[in-house]
Formats: sequence, structure tokens, C-alpha cells
Amino acid sequence: MATLPAFFRRHEAPAAPVQSPETLRAARPRAERDPYSLRPLPHEDILLFCKRIDNSRLVREPDLQARGACWSAIGLASMVLLIVTSASAPYVAATMSGYKVERLRAEERHLLEELRNQDLEEARLLSQERLNTVARERKLGPPAPGQVVRLDGKASAVAMVK
Repeated sequence: MATLPAFFRRHEAPAAPVQSPETLRAARPRAERDPYSLRPLPHEDILLFCKRIDNSRLVREPDLQARGACWSAIGLASMVLLIVTSASAPYVAATMSGYKVERLRAEERHLLEELRNQDLEEARLLSQERLNTVARERKLGPPAPGQVVRLDGKASAVAMVK
């Protein structure tokens, strides 16, 4: 588009008879060239005028068909959203269930590890060597032969609480 005015300008000049270059040089006097002048810029003779347009007083006419089309588009978009949501709900529910199963498995592993640790601690606390060490620290010893009281299976031998 920028070359269009130059294109038309080229053909607006009337056609001149073709002359040889020697006759053209002899016919034109050579003009003295100004050493400080700049060469012309392309299309510098074109003037672009920008007119300010003020549309502040204009009022848009209501378009009744556009309003109906807008509501139709909103309804269609909400129906598509409903279909996509209902189609993806089982997939999302299965994914969430998978996360819950993995969380429960991790909790089970943690609880089993705690149970193993507690069993080890109980076995360590109830070992015979540790019980002997605690008895020596508290100055407890095996009972003397006269201190042991054996209960027979008789009712009179069992202590009764009143």
C-alpha cells in the first residue's frame, strides 16, 4: 500500500517522445548542486491528516437479536460444562479414592511399625536380665522359705472381701 501513490504518480506524466541520451544531456543545462542539501525521502510529498472524531454524544441502539444470542451462548456453555463435569466426576472420584487408599496403607504401615516397636520394647522390659537388674536396684531378692504361703484350692483358704 505504501508504494501505491508512487505507482500512480509514475503513470500520470504524459508520454514524451523517446530521445537519445546525448540529446537529453545537451538540451538540459546542468544545475549547480548544493553540497549541504539532503536527498529527498521517499513519499515525503504525501501529507497525512488525522481528524479527531468525537463519538461521545452517540447512543448505541439496542440489538435485541444479540441479547438472545448471548443468552443462548450462555445456556449452551453451561450445558457443555454440566456434561463435561458429569462425565469427569467418576474419574475424579476414582482418583480421590485411590489417594485415600494409599493414605490408609501408609497409615497401616506406620501403625504396624509402631506395634513392632512396642513389642520390642515390651520384650526388652520383660526380659529376665532386666528384671534381675531392677530387683537388685530395689534390693529385692527371692523369698525366704518361710515367706511363701501356698493356697490350696479350698474356699476357706481364699481371702474374702467384706
